[in-house]
Amino acid sequence: MNIKIVTTDANNQDFINLIRQLDAYLKITDGTEHAFYNQFNKTDMLKRIVLLYADEVPVGCGAIREFDAFSVEVKRMFIRSEKRGLGFAKKIMQELENYARELGYKKCILETGKRQVDAVNFYLKNAYQVIPNYGQYAGKKNSICFEKYIG
Repeated sequence: MNIKIVTTDANNQDFINLIRQLDAYLKITDGTEHAFYNQFNKTDMLKRIVLLYADEVPVGCGAIREFDAFSVEVKRMFIRSEKRGLGFAKKIMQELENYARELGYKKCILETGKRQVDAVNFYLKNAYQVIPNYGQYAGKKNSICFEKYIG
């Protein structure tokens, strides 16, 4: 299998198509809370996006955006369901962490929903530590926030 990782922006059509799949999945798993979470998942502010292709087919994506001078927030991590469990998410996360490190950041933070059990397990397996919910996620029972020092 030929793997290619591409850095792009939010105008990339492959990214847009993957995000549509992610949003459809989240609409189901977030249930009645979807509108709240969805407002924080806009892509127009994302300028650092990674796409992973397997045999020229886009199978996953992730993005980072500055959270503060020290940290980036990981956003829009997604692997197509039929391609999960093959190590693609780990490759995307490593690329995002390297990208953040090259830009001078020391830490990655992120939020995911407790109902996204596979995502929670993935972050724990990749050395992310649970932290108190930050910002807009403070007090949200479905949210779980993580951090990882990369610098």
